[in-house]
Amino acid sequence: MKILVTGAAGFIGFHLSQFLLQRGDEVVGLDNINDYYDVNLKYDRLKEVGIVAPKEDEMCASSCYENYHFIKTDISDTQKIDRLFQEEKFDAVCNLAAQAGVRYSLENPHIYIQSNVVGFMNILEACRQSGVKNLSYASSSSIYGLNTSQPFKTSDHTDHQVSIYAATKKSNEMMAHTYAHLYGIATTGLRFFTVYGPWGRPDMAPMLFTDAILNDRAIKVFNHGKMSRDFTYIDDIVSGIVKVIDHPATPNTLFDTNNPDPSSSLAPYRIYNIGNNAPLSLMTFIETLEHALEKKATKTYMQMQDGDVVSTYADVSDLIQDFDYQPNTSLDAGISNFVSWYKRYYAR
Repeated sequence: MKILVTGAAGFIGFHLSQFLLQRGDEVVGLDNINDYYDVNLKYDRLKEVGIVAPKEDEMCASSCYENYHFIKTDISDTQKIDRLFQEEKFDAVCNLAAQAGVRYSLENPHIYIQSNVVGFMNILEACRQSGVKNLSYASSSSIYGLNTSQPFKTSDHTDHQVSIYAATKKSNEMMAHTYAHLYGIATTGLRFFTVYGPWGRPDMAPMLFTDAILNDRAIKVFNHGKMSRDFTYIDDIVSGIVKVIDHPATPNTLFDTNNPDPSSSLAPYRIYNIGNNAPLSLMTFIETLEHALEKKATKTYMQMQDGDVVSTYADVSDLIQDFDYQPNTSLDAGISNFVSWYKRYYAR
């Protein structure tokens, strides 16, 4: 298949692109390489697949993979996205490009609308105009918002978001359903749950905590540590994404319009949770990280942050039933892999 991966210099997009390339797919990676976090990490991810210093709007070929090309551009640029789709004729698209970060959205909401709403609209419309019928895209566990019933199920209604970031992801799911209904584009949204691993984002807990511990700074423990997350290792996330790419959404022939299931439709539309299906406390996570680093953390206990939630817990039974999805990386193994990478990377 010829697959467009947007957000290809990002954490998940980089790992997904590598997997697809190694199995022989033709991949076009796209990323605007914005400065939300250290761009050097993004460029270094690209170097791992042979892309060096990509220029704006110039298609770069990879020296590591004959089947990889990369273009530095922004999904919110309508004309450039339309032209790319018309020229490349993709078989499938996986849209991972987005402005990330719950807390950052409290300070810079307009950026989220431009990237996550306008940009996603451009992807949908480009799929329609170019005849792409297989679209998967990143949603988020954040959309569960004020819902405290756990585990989070895709059959739950999600109408009470607590951040602009989460609201933009909810809008993506609604827009995707509209295009599935009107134009028959198979759309599958993936609600990611706390992804971690090598090459992870510097604004997330594993990187923040590791940097602080190794440099003798206190880590900030929000809600006094009374939080839990469905920590999911990157390889398990990629496994789930690939299953979805390979099996585009189909209409639910048993869909009940009198009692509609939010995760499916008479249109080719699906929503899946993609997580580890086993939440762990924040304190357990910190202890596991301390063990891998062989160093204790100094902790500063903080109040709950605006826009955050106390707990996330993914019910992935639909993904298991439909694709035999089996997340199997333990926290000990995942953190060990992450710490080994971190020490190698930052020792360079």
